[in-house]
Parts: sequence; structure tokens; C-alpha cells
Amino acid sequence: MSSQRLLALGLRFYVVVFFGYLFLPLLVMAAATFNDSRFPTVTPWDGTTLRWFGELAADGGMWQALANSAVVAAGVLCLAVPIGIATALFLNTVSSRAKPFLYALILSPLLTPGVIIGISTLIFWRELGVTGGRFLTVLGQSTFIAAYVMLMVTARLQRFDRTMERAALDLGASQWQMFRRILLPYLKPAIYSAAVIAFLQSFENYNTSLFVVGHDTTLTVYIASKVRTGLTPAVNALGLILILVTVALAIVYEVKRRREAARTRSSI
Repeated sequence: MSSQRLLALGLRFYVVVFFGYLFLPLLVMAAATFNDSRFPTVTPWDGTTLRWFGELAADGGMWQALANSAVVAAGVLCLAVPIGIATALFLNTVSSRAKPFLYALILSPLLTPGVIIGISTLIFWRELGVTGGRFLTVLGQSTFIAAYVMLMVTARLQRFDRTMERAALDLGASQWQMFRRILLPYLKPAIYSAAVIAFLQSFENYNTSLFVVGHDTTLTVYIASKVRTGLTPAVNALGLILILVTVALAIVYEVKRRREAARTRSSI
């Protein structure tokens, strides 16, 4: 067997193992949703049922926690994305020796444990009279999620042709016109990707949210609290619904992207 053939088989085996590692737990979780057992498991199989979707619909606390998570994630989008974009644009203009220090300073929240961020945020804002809740959760999460946005926008900026910027300014465009008509359209793919990452990072966050959420329990904190009293497959039902919604949105986005690409090719 040739080395190329062996390499191809090795790559295929790796791909199979990789996707199995990613999707097998999701399949097990989805299967547990239909198991007539009070515990989220597939063994032993006590029969097929749909009653856990009814249990989920009747769990008001779960839906309230889900709504809180969505509100917090939306707030993080409104705060972290503009901060991350502005930070990336600022770093792109800095050419002094202080740039590595500023870069490391901005990235430091990513290296800080979420527990530390949550506790420090709570202590600081409590001194100013702000107690725990959704507002404080947005502030706490945005401190490190903005760094993710900055990284993605910075990576896009590094491939930007600065001659286009100088040409626009030489032709009489203002800084705002240059940003709105040239730089912003170029950054849109990175901004959209960063917004999705920011939303997901906020939605799944637990360590920071645990200390600042107060009585406005988010979904991750609610599920963690249910572990002490006993989880039911209603959690699996919610997970299955979220997976289906995510897959549907991904399909819609891909279809839209391909149509736009085909429209662009046809116009050329």
C-alpha cells in the first residue's frame, strides 16, 4: 500500500472519529428524550414516549431561565460587539511599542477564570449600589466576550488593503464615509461571525453568571441547580429543540449564502 493511500485512509478514519466524538453524545441525548424513564438515560430503555415534551412545556422555571439567557445574550451582543470592534480598530492604528502591552491587557480577561470575573464584578458594582441581575450579568460577561470579538475583527483587519482607505480619503471622503462604505462592508463577515460567537458564549456561560445573576436565573444556572434535586429528560427535550433550531438556522444561512454567491457569479 502506497504512502498516499495510507495517508488518505488515516485522514478518513480521523474524520469519522472526530465527527463521532462530536455528534454521538448529541444522538444519545436526543434518544434519551424519548425514553420513558424519569432519568435522562437510554439504558435501560423503558419504552418510547413523548411525555417529556409535555413536562418541558409545563416547566415555567425552565422557560423563564431560557428567556433570561436570551435577554442577557442580546444585551451582551449590544455591548460586547461594539466594544470589540472599536478595540480592534484602535489596535489597528497603534504602531508604538506599547501595542503588545495593550494587546495582552485586552486579552487578559480571556485568561482570567470566570469565577474570578464573576466575584470581582459583583463586588465592584455592589459598592456602586448595583445588585445582581440580568444587567450585571451582561456587564460581567461582556468583559471577556468583547475580547473574542476583538480577536475575530483584528484577524479580518490584518488582511485589509490599506491603500483602499487612503484612496478614499484622497478622493475627498470623510473618515465616516470611508468607514461606512469601505471598511464596514469588508468587516461584515467577521462582525457577523463574532456576533454569533458572542451570543453562544453568553448563552452557555455558567461560571461568571453564577455569581452575578441574582434572582434572574439563566438557563445554565437553572439546570445546574436542578442537578441537586434530580434532572428529568425534560432537559433533553429542551436540548433537542435547541439543536433543531440551530440546524435550521444554519441551513437557512447556507442556502442564503449560496444564492448570493450564485447571484454574484451571474452578475459577473
